[in-house]
Amino acid sequence: MPCRACSRTHVLQKGPTAMPPRRHTRWLLHVAMGRGTVQMLLLLGLLHWGPGGEGRKSWRRRGQQQQQQAAAAAAAAAAARERSEAAGQPVESFPLDFTAVEGNMDSFMAQIKSLAQSLYPCSAQNLHQELRLHMLLNASVTCNDGSPAGYYLKESKGSRRWLLFLEGGWYCFNRENCNTRYETMRRLMSSKEWPTTRTGTGILSSQPEENPHWWNANMVFIPYCSSDVWSGASARTEKNEFVFMGALIIQEVVKELVEKGLGNAKVLLLAGSSAGGTGVLLNVDRVAEQLEEMGYPGIQVRGLADSGWFLDNKQYRRTDCIDTITCAPTEAIRRGIRYWNGLVPERCKMQFKEGEEWNCFFGYKIYPTLRCPVFVVQWLFDEAQLTVDNVHLTGQPVQEGQWLYIQNLGRELRNTLKDVTASFAPACLSHEIITRNHWTDIQVKGTSLPRALHCWDRSLHESNKNGKAPLKGCPIYLIDSCPWPHCNPSCPTIRDQYTGQEMNVIQFLMHMGFDVQKMAQQQGLEPSKLLGMLSGGS
Repeated sequence: MPCRACSRTHVLQKGPTAMPPRRHTRWLLHVAMGRGTVQMLLLLGLLHWGPGGEGRKSWRRRGQQQQQQAAAAAAAAAAARERSEAAGQPVESFPLDFTAVEGNMDSFMAQIKSLAQSLYPCSAQNLHQELRLHMLLNASVTCNDGSPAGYYLKESKGSRRWLLFLEGGWYCFNRENCNTRYETMRRLMSSKEWPTTRTGTGILSSQPEENPHWWNANMVFIPYCSSDVWSGASARTEKNEFVFMGALIIQEVVKELVEKGLGNAKVLLLAGSSAGGTGVLLNVDRVAEQLEEMGYPGIQVRGLADSGWFLDNKQYRRTDCIDTITCAPTEAIRRGIRYWNGLVPERCKMQFKEGEEWNCFFGYKIYPTLRCPVFVVQWLFDEAQLTVDNVHLTGQPVQEGQWLYIQNLGRELRNTLKDVTASFAPACLSHEIITRNHWTDIQVKGTSLPRALHCWDRSLHESNKNGKAPLKGCPIYLIDSCPWPHCNPSCPTIRDQYTGQEMNVIQFLMHMGFDVQKMAQQQGLEPSKLLGMLSGGS
């Protein structure tokens, strides 16, 4: 039977003073019904505020007992609600506010959600809410084909954190390959067939098990339909049947969201993957400046760039610039920025001569010019980078020259990250991660990506508050040091493209033509020891 009071929300209030680490904390849940107020004091186990897991262990040991207590409390609350409604008394509602505990351990949010669902089953409907499509009110800002641009939104009443995600999907840089893109990937150039709702995954998920730190934020997914790496600012002309408005789409979305609660935000995280990750680097400062000009200078704007940190290196095998895949990144962006009327941040633009603004599309060149803090997530052996470098891993053993090129690519990318304050770079062969439902599984030096992002949030909070350095035991600079693709045992599973069978790291390297004897000799190791290091991810 559907819940009669699903419109009612509840408030979780923290006590008047914050308790220091590793001390017990009590929480009061107030449920107001008509003229009477039922106050329940709930002790949520021995929660320890720190990187350790003692609180989680205590919670599990008493899980069954607490479920029984929660069921009893739910029955009492339901009975009181029925008496109140029967008497014709109005039912008050309260906003759900988890802002006060956002700086604490990740698992706490999962425990609160579990408690809320056991006490009030109808609250689960709000916690699993999908993102809903909103077309931009400004009809002049459009997708490539002139159809209206838009965004998907899931509001979280009471939360002052907003996550805006920029979708990726390559680009096109002349009329010919844009026509081909429109025929084969129309969803990335038009909004005509967009669904009315989307389910968030990874960092956009509303499930704390999948998204332990950001699950309760206001979520915004901005579909990529401008084919310009989120940089364009051009209208339709007689010469060009397509428009490129990526940068303008972001500005319009921010403008509309201010009216929907973004103006009250404490933190705005601009995130993106692939072309969306590069779009974060190009737009994060512009978003901060836009909000400041609109009268919201207090909103902390941050960036999260996933798989958008590309290199302008020499290709393994040079080919003519015919299409998106074969064209070297430098040449493709050089042509594209003119075709799109692409915008780059002024501080980066000033670092280069006129006509060389394309340099700002490469992470290691634009990063030093950014004002907003940015967390960089990048596979050391990114599949998209290898594709544009003309290293095609088709299942056939790679040649020695390709193998050396791949290893050198990892070293080059690692070097470009040495001055990045916050980064997560696993030695894996993959592309994109933050919206994958397995994003919690990948680790670098024993730390998962959600944990690293949580540590980054805490370090920014602490530095803003009192100028302290990042907290001990909470790393934010995590780069694998092992030199081969998939030498990290937590890398995503690789399957043989012909048999479909999973491969471990040794099978994968053998499959690629890895010569154990020769590589061991180069490293000054016994072959058996090298194999042991590979199996252990050393």
